[in-house]
Amino acid sequence: MGKFMKGAAFALGLLTVAEAGGAAYFYRRTMKRNKAKVERTVKMSGTDWEQYRPFIGERKEFMLAQPHEDVYVRSEDGLKLHATYFPNGETDKAVICFHGYTSQGMSDYIGLSGYYLRNGYRMLLVDARAHGESEGEYIGFGCLDRYDARVWIQWMIEECGEDIQLLLHGTSMGGATVLMTGGLELPGQVKGIVSDCGFTSPKEVFTHVLHSMYHLPAFPMIQIADAVNRKKAGYGLDECNAKREAANIQVPVLLIHGDADGFVPCGMCREIHENCKDAKQLIVEGAGHAESYYKDTEAYEKALDDFVGGIIK
Repeated sequence: MGKFMKGAAFALGLLTVAEAGGAAYFYRRTMKRNKAKVERTVKMSGTDWEQYRPFIGERKEFMLAQPHEDVYVRSEDGLKLHATYFPNGETDKAVICFHGYTSQGMSDYIGLSGYYLRNGYRMLLVDARAHGESEGEYIGFGCLDRYDARVWIQWMIEECGEDIQLLLHGTSMGGATVLMTGGLELPGQVKGIVSDCGFTSPKEVFTHVLHSMYHLPAFPMIQIADAVNRKKAGYGLDECNAKREAANIQVPVLLIHGDADGFVPCGMCREIHENCKDAKQLIVEGAGHAESYYKDTEAYEKALDDFVGGIIK
């Protein structure tokens, strides 16, 4: 019995070390700026972007031909944050755009720039903390980015004047960001929120990825990663959850998701929708992660037309 107990204790020790090592590996690959790679994210999302290359190329040429400039602010915790600003004739309506995980502002909104710029919106394309030209070592996953969004909202009001009408539009991690931002007290210039394939919380999307893509149990890796993240990045992985924050949003919301999204399950969109006071929903058939605009541009733009037509003059 003694030998058995020693053997069991040794095996348990090895398992504990292995779990801790796996959690550390997962954490570094996911949360640290220099380890999280866009190529890995694109592969995991499963969307075939090659088919849209001609359309994206055309929109990119149009976007880059418009006057634009680099702008910078300081986050509430002292990071230098970057965005690209398109004044677009200095109109009284504007959209602030928040990109997805491992991307950057000037990448995720190439397609939608055609819609917003041609419809007279100023555009601010934000680089999230620890992305693009913004400072930061640890990725915020919306939980920290919501406070950065509030700083960008104030910048836009100061830049454009008190009469500016603001729309917040986010994709994937950016979609979670705008919903989490909506849970904060915001100025009256914010008229609406558009969330495209946003997740509920880092904890829940990580759990889904571990189960569906790595075929691994979430426990105890998520719990270890949560404890490490609280110490290093300053927030818990379910500290802010978009489906909980949705109940606090005081402006209209448009939720968009593809029903073939294997990266952020469409079910998360439905959970968020159930908690929103004033939300419309567009589910795009056959669209994968962040693919909805490209899969059915007409339906997406009509949903935007209908949404903003009721909130922005």
